[in-house]
Amino acid sequence: MKIEPKDAHVKHIVNVASAMMAAARTAPKAHGYDKLECVTLTGEEKNTLTAEMRRIAAATCQDFIARDAENVDRSTAIVLLGTRNEAYGMDCGWCGRESCRAAMGEGVLCFFASHDLGLAVGSAVSVAADMRVDNRVMFSAGLAAKELGVFGVPVQAAIGVPLSVSEKSVYFDRG
Repeated sequence: MKIEPKDAHVKHIVNVASAMMAAARTAPKAHGYDKLECVTLTGEEKNTLTAEMRRIAAATCQDFIARDAENVDRSTAIVLLGTRNEAYGMDCGWCGRESCRAAMGEGVLCFFASHDLGLAVGSAVSVAADMRVDNRVMFSAGLAAKELGVFGVPVQAAIGVPLSVSEKSVYFDRG
């Protein structure tokens, strides 16, 4: 059997995306509460995401979001990580509110949810780097995923990590 590089790259990227989601899932969480949502998009679903990114770019006059959409277009897959904004019940005040109940009532993102999302993203991108897959952390892709509801549940914050294997990283000369 002859395996062409492009076919091998696609298979590798899909496997790496799965490993990234596992790394994100097993990343440390505040008080052991898992409020993380993960999904990987390829093909038409990825195209729908980039179309939404372009819509947001046009609506907000933020050119970097359109640039990011082009990067995602040139990627084989994108891993999306989001966090549900649910109270951890500690009333710690890190969010600037007196209680978790007050914060949730105002739609304020829990500090620990943000922290856990950051740890999950760090774990996920380290897997991609270790497996020699180019990647870039993009809040713009997370925003579009959130707007599209790709997680299937409401998330308060999301990050996208597009993945590519090529002779030169598509994320390097971004202008």
